[in-house]
Formats: sequence, structure tokens, C-alpha cells
Amino acid sequence: MRLKTSLLKEPKHKGLVSCVGWTAADELFSCSDDQQVMKWNPVSSESSRVLQLPGDVYPLDLHCFPRGTGAKRQSQAESFVLTSSDGKFHLISKLGRVEKSVEAHCGAVLAGRWNYEGTALVTAGEDGQVKIWSKSGMLRSTLAQQGTPVYSVSWAPDSDKVLYTSGQQLIIKPLQPNAKVLQWKGHEGLILKTDWNSVNGLILSAGEDCRYKVWDSFGRALYSSQPHEYPITAIAWALDGELFAVGSFNTLRLCDKTGWSYALEKPNTGSIFAISWSIDGTQLAGACGNGQVIFAHVVEQHWEWQNFHITLIKRRTMKVHNVINDAVDLLEFRDRVIKASLNYGYLVVSTSLQCYVFSTRNWNTPLIFDLKEGTVSLILQAERHFLLVDGGGLYLYSYEGRLISSPKYPGLRTDILNALTVSLSNDTLAVKDKADERVIYIFEALSGKPLGDGKPLTHKTEIVEIALDQKGLTSERKIAFIDKNRDLFITSVKRFGKEQKIVKIGTMVQSLAWNDGCNILCGIQDSRFTVWYYPNAVYVDKDLLPKTLYQKDASEFSKSPQIVSFVGNQVTIRRADGSLVHLHISPYPAILHGHVSSSRWQDGLRLCRFVKTTATDEDQTLWACLAAMAVANKDMSTAEIAYAAIGEIDKVQYINSIKELPSKESRLAHLLLFSGSCQEAEALLLQAGLVYQAIQININLYNWERALELAVKHRTHVDTVLAYRQKFLEDFGKKETNQRFLQYAEGLEVDWNKIKAKIEMEIAKERERAAASAAGRSSVTVQQ
Repeated sequence: MRLKTSLLKEPKHKGLVSCVGWTAADELFSCSDDQQVMKWNPVSSESSRVLQLPGDVYPLDLHCFPRGTGAKRQSQAESFVLTSSDGKFHLISKLGRVEKSVEAHCGAVLAGRWNYEGTALVTAGEDGQVKIWSKSGMLRSTLAQQGTPVYSVSWAPDSDKVLYTSGQQLIIKPLQPNAKVLQWKGHEGLILKTDWNSVNGLILSAGEDCRYKVWDSFGRALYSSQPHEYPITAIAWALDGELFAVGSFNTLRLCDKTGWSYALEKPNTGSIFAISWSIDGTQLAGACGNGQVIFAHVVEQHWEWQNFHITLIKRRTMKVHNVINDAVDLLEFRDRVIKASLNYGYLVVSTSLQCYVFSTRNWNTPLIFDLKEGTVSLILQAERHFLLVDGGGLYLYSYEGRLISSPKYPGLRTDILNALTVSLSNDTLAVKDKADERVIYIFEALSGKPLGDGKPLTHKTEIVEIALDQKGLTSERKIAFIDKNRDLFITSVKRFGKEQKIVKIGTMVQSLAWNDGCNILCGIQDSRFTVWYYPNAVYVDKDLLPKTLYQKDASEFSKSPQIVSFVGNQVTIRRADGSLVHLHISPYPAILHGHVSSSRWQDGLRLCRFVKTTATDEDQTLWACLAAMAVANKDMSTAEIAYAAIGEIDKVQYINSIKELPSKESRLAHLLLFSGSCQEAEALLLQAGLVYQAIQININLYNWERALELAVKHRTHVDTVLAYRQKFLEDFGKKETNQRFLQYAEGLEVDWNKIKAKIEMEIAKERERAAASAAGRSSVTVQQ
């Protein structure tokens, strides 16, 4: 990725250009020390003067009113705020009319910023004050007063806090009075510029110590650049939070959100005093010290999938390279490319007006449809459909271009969604809520309606990243997520009334990804790269989960690596310095998933035996996966062989005892018991009318009170429960203290012969019922 820059031969401004700002995708305003406000169209290369400021007014900062989303577009969106050296800020329409000038500070107003909703304006002055204003220019409050000038100010993503500078310090102050203020030393020199992104929540700072830095919202340093030759005078996030640009003397740098540099340009500009990104994130403009306005387009983005490598070589042209046969195709577009995604055999490209869907089998005939809103901020693909996110909402389309659904929920803000907070599978869409970050909204993809009972999934702490698995049945769909403590959890998305178990399967997880072809999960966990070959094992047999893992030392990936993709048996990881590392994992677990999904258990057994003869280190892992899969699919014979192979003799014996049970219901109940689902096992037995068996499993688990409760409720086997309780206490030399048991034991003599006869009668009854139902099934088969 790099920047393609353009400069005019002669500057249009006669003085230093101090600030620039985009009001639309192809409309930029610039202000200069020559008191001129100019309008630029980078497509037609036209520029015109829209306003001449008074001779004593020197503009210092400009910020365009934020564009509303969808129906909320505001009339004021066609205006901008301009701060100046005379202590005023000016609200100016894009036609060049000064709507209002407000006396704001003693001395120059060094910075002014609208919040993300456009409901408030913050200004910072040479007098050390930070003030909050209404959108009409009425003073609401003075947020801060200090002895040094405030050179830069930024809003928090929720517009509830303000970040400002104080010499070498960065300060985050909430708008609420008496709330805790966060302050830390950011640089060794004066801090000149800051920016806070609404999508990723990260902070940028640039200073006279010639460094730029990336921070999280708690003030923790994530990246610090090497010292440059000259002070960093400009820094700005692209709206989607994936890129940022850095400006210095004759220097323009394009960086990834983690800090490393994509490209460095050395244009003849003098110092770049301000940088502004266009709304679609494809181009930026810089205010230059020599009177120029520099325009730069982001080109040479790359997309890879299997044997295809795609590059954006010009604003409207993509090059497709098939690395197998070296074939090259050029894709031409009518408008400039804004976003693209390549996965599952399809390339989806959004331009400023249209969406193109190409199949990797035929690049010549794309499917084209018009977009409802102009700027697409995110494209996510699943095997059967894809999601477009723009200013108006979420839209699910089939690869034939048909709109499938448009999910909505209260308080939906599409401008802050990214690939970490939205996840898509063939039947499900999950979106993390911004208002309450512990909540995930889960929708049915085809209808756009909330899944299950309509209630969102709620965790106990804030969630950072979410990911849906891609394969298998809808009823078994799982979602994995990382919370702010970096713990990894997994849970089912199908939720009907009863609370689903949210199970922790990892700690200190930095990044995660599901495989595109089967439900294998990988993550970077502390200093290890971990693959969960069968994460569902945690619901089947918790003890098996550690045996189904593959772990590798991750120190070679350096600090804070991110998983880019997990396709087939190849994992692509981006290191902190921007380089890509490709890892190959064993192909056998994916093959095993394929056999099991088609119920080819014999093939699964043969695969495990084959691996045993070829690779001993993988042998136990594969057998453990097969054991968990067999129990999950209720195939007892395979489970028995697999457990025997990994030396779990106690479980083999229990499976044998399950196989000998007379009725299907008993076998299913004991299988649920094997997986730790005691309540479900009991409910299944009661539903089948096997009351004694339900009482017996509670006795076996020493769940005495529940056993007695069932016996009393169904008026049967009260003496059996009391007898087993008495024997249990005698074995441990204890006396009965539970009042309920004392009450029912009064005047009751335990006769073990009688109890054994009753138990044998219950077992005989169960056998008869099982035989009768089997006979019924066989007669139905004969009739058919």
C-alpha cells in the first residue's frame, strides 16, 4: 500500500496553508495566512475562492460538521467551523457565508472540533482554556483552565470525554463534573497534534520530540516511532480506524493502526500543518507551509485468497493475478474503489455509487447493483452471502445481488462498526452493541430478525472482539469472543429462555480467527499460538479440551501480532512491524471434521489409526477430537474406541455401562450426565416417565435433597432415598442432621430386600417398555 500524491505547479495560496477539511467525498476547503478560504475539487483539479477573511484574522484550525447517517442528515452538515488568531471561532457555510462569529478565548483559538454527533463543539485556546459550545455557538461550560496553551483537542468515541494537550502531557477529562481525570506524559517535547478514532478507540499524538505515538484509551503506549528529522506537525486517523497519516517537513507517511509504516513520501511541501481524510477514506489532503495543498490517494492495497492475488493499481483499476497459471486480468470500474473483500470464491467491490460482485471462475461478467448510500465502510463475506455496512444501516446481499435482509436494533451506529465487532456466518449475523459493550445482538441472516427468544447475548464484562464459526448446523452455531480482560469465551447462539453456558476456553488471548472450511479456532494466547481443533469439546467433556489443542511458541511473531486469516490449513499472522508470517497446521483435524460431518465414522477411525503410524505427536490430539465428536453425535462405539486409544479407561467403562442400559431415554440421559448436563438428564428421564431412574442419578451424584424432593413429589421410592442416605451416613460415621430427612425417616424401617425387589421391578418395567417400543418401530417398518 502506498500514497499517490499530487501537487499543483504553482500554489494557489500566497501564504502558509494552516488547515484543510472535507465537506464531501470530492469537496475540500483550505484556509491560509493570506486570509483566503478556497474550495477544491480533486477530480476536476478545479479550485475557487469562496471567502476573503478580514486582514487581521489568521485561520488556525478547520473542522467540517459531521455528516449525519441515513435519515438523520442535518442541514448544518454543509458547514464548517474555523478558528482564528483573533480569539474567535466562525461558523461558515460551504457557500462562503459567515453564519456566526463567536468571541471564545483571550488570544488565539488554536483548535476546534465537532463531536461525532454534531451536537457540541470543543475549542482550545492560547489562554489555556478548553470550552464546550452548543452547535449554534452558545457556551455550555469551561471544561479546563491551565497555564499553558492547549495546541490540540479531540473527542472520545462516545463524545463523553475530551482529550487535550498540556505541554508534554496528554489529559483525558470527562464532561461529567467530579469524574476522574486521566493524565500522563506523552512526549519529551511539546505535543502539537492529537486524534482519537471513534471506531478503534485508539489515540494518536505527535510532538516536537520528532516522534508520533499510538495509545489506547487508558493511556497505555501501544507504539512509539523512531525520531524523525523534524517535529511531527500533523497526524490524522482515516475514518474507519485502519490507517493514519503523519505529516512533517517535506514528509508524508501512511501508517497502519498498530503504528508501522506502509509508505513514506517526500514531497516538496515545507511543513505539513494539518491532514484531513476524505469521508470514504480513499484520499487525504494536507495543508502545506509553502502555500500548496497536497492531495494523496491510497493505492496498491492487496487482497489474497487461495491462488488469487489482487492489487488496486489505480483508483479505478484492479489487477487480478492467478499465481497457479500466471494469468492476469484487469478490472476497470466507473468510479473510484472504496472497499473490497475477497473470500469464498467471490470478490466484492464497492465504489462510490455501485457494488460489483465477481466470481473467481469468471472475471469478465460481474454482477452490478446500485448502492443505497454512498460510502460503504465495511464488507464481510460468508459462503452464501455478504454484508455491506454504510451510513444507512446493515444490508445482507446474496452473491446474485438480491437484498436478503437489513437487520436493525435500537441505538445502531454503523459508523463505529468494524471487522472485530461484526461477524457473519451462513445463517447468523452477530453485532456488538456500542451503548452497552457487554451485549451482542444476534440475528437470523435470512430474515434479519433477532435469533431465538429475541434477547441479546450478555456477558459480565465488556467485549472486545467477536467471531462466529462458519460450518455446521444452525442449531449448533457457536460464537467465540474476547473480553476486555483478554479472556476467550465460547457459547451457543441459539438461546431459548434458558441461560446458555458461556464457557472460558483461553486466557490472555490477543487475536482469534475461525477456519473458513471447518469449525477449528486459532488464537494468539500470551506467548503461544494455540489451535482449538474441536472447541465444542468443552460442552461434551471438559477434560478432553486440553488434549484437543495444538500449541506453538509465539515469540517469533514479536509483540502484539494479529491473525489476518485462517484459510485451509494456513494461518496468516501480521507481526508488529507489518511483516506477514504464514503458518501451516496439520491437515488431519480438518479431514476428520469432514468425515464426522458426513457421519463417516469408520473413515474417521481409519484416519486416526493412519496418523498413529505416521506421526505420534498428533496421535493423541486426533483421538481426543474423535472421542469428543463421537460423544457429541451420540456414537457410543466410536467414542469407546477413541477413549481407549487415549487411555481414558474409566470413561470406556462408563460408556460400556451406558450401552447396556435398556431404554433409549436412559442411554441419552446418561450421555448428558457424561457431558456434565445433570439437569437436562433429569428432565429427559422425568419426561419419559422414568421417575426412579431420575431419582437414582441424583442419589449417585449425592444430590440428596433433590432426590428426596422428586420421591416425595411423585410419591414413590421415598424409602429407597432414605435407605441410601442412611447407608451413606453410616459409611462416614455421621448422624442425620437434615430436618427434612429426619421428618420422613420417623417410624420407617429400612428393608434392603424390599428396596432391591422394587429396584429390580423398575428395571424390568423399563426393559419391557424398551422392548415394546422397539417392537412398535419394527412393525411400522414392516408396514412401510
